[in-house]
Amino acid sequence: MTSPVRVRYQTIEVGHKDIHLCTLRDNQQFSDPDGVAEQLGISSATWPLFGVVWPSSLVLANHMLDYDIAGKRILEVGCGIGLSSILLNKRNADITATDYHPKVEHFLNRNAKLNNGKAIAFERVDWADENCDLGLFDLIIGSDILYEDQHVELLANFIARHAKPQCKVILVDPGRGRRNKITNSLQAFGFTDNHIKPEHTDYLEEPFKGDILKFLRTEG
Repeated sequence: MTSPVRVRYQTIEVGHKDIHLCTLRDNQQFSDPDGVAEQLGISSATWPLFGVVWPSSLVLANHMLDYDIAGKRILEVGCGIGLSSILLNKRNADITATDYHPKVEHFLNRNAKLNNGKAIAFERVDWADENCDLGLFDLIIGSDILYEDQHVELLANFIARHAKPQCKVILVDPGRGRRNKITNSLQAFGFTDNHIKPEHTDYLEEPFKGDILKFLRTEG
């Protein structure tokens, strides 16, 4: 019998905002009694990765704290525990969160309530699904989502399918060695790139060695 996962409650300060989160206690938790995750190809080793707060997600959330969201339809890809989506929800942004993991929606709903926010639009999506009806977005964000080489083309194609003709993409990469690959792939879809180092990361326990990858596509 698979025992229930253990969780923890924490409050994360993102600038002047307090984000209350229910997360997995640690990355050793696992519960898939009906084999749903296994059928999706999610192993016991990778199962808990969605449910903890990673440094890249903190960098993305802090970058989104004062980001201009007016009139923008925003998509978070591979949202995991959804820190940036919850922050943007607090800012009354038009945010849609997506992930492949079957437990993400449960935690996202729980955390939206913890923060007294409205329900966050969520879709469980497969980047390879060309028939996904999410629609088009002005801004697409994500953090630490390129674990394997085969993810690069899948993600680039997914972004291209759901980006408006004029669109910005912001990906926080912790330095897994695929920065140039995703850059080249998005350039093929008409995006220009600008990679920057995050500033003032004293909210992290260790120095951040990665980058914020910014991409822009303009009409015409």
